[in-house]
Amino acid sequence: MALFLSTYVNKVDKKGRVSVPAPFRTSLGHVTGGGPVELIVFRSLQANALDACSIDFLEQLSLALDNPDMPEDLRDTIETTVFGGSVRLQIDPEGRIIIPEPYLEFAGIGESISFVGRRKTFQLWDPAAFAAHEAQSRDVARANNISLSTVLARTSALARGAS
Repeated sequence: MALFLSTYVNKVDKKGRVSVPAPFRTSLGHVTGGGPVELIVFRSLQANALDACSIDFLEQLSLALDNPDMPEDLRDTIETTVFGGSVRLQIDPEGRIIIPEPYLEFAGIGESISFVGRRKTFQLWDPAAFAAHEAQSRDVARANNISLSTVLARTSALARGAS
């Protein structure tokens, strides 16, 4: 499973091409096992950004949707927005992709893109919009006393069956 960490800002050239950060290409290449390196991009459900992942991750999501306990409205939402709204982009030999214009417009991306690692996926943001989002996320963390210790304590309690 690919793992995406850190944030990188890259320029979009005049032909609309942008270089995918090398660590992200490495993670995606690990998934493909030496085949053509590609990624899946779709409009985020929660932010004015694009979500990106490996085809392996999308296959896992597809299997999760097969769970009979999955609410039908949630399944329909994911199938329509994620699977129906995805594009498969192949990374060229120079490590670049071309993101379709409607996707760039959705995310408000212009001359540069922030690639933001989110564990098994990553997002593509307009750098200024991401800076505002990150500041807001830090404010929420401070207001709610969220730290790595509280997250680990909460997951340990959930594993023991406590609520």
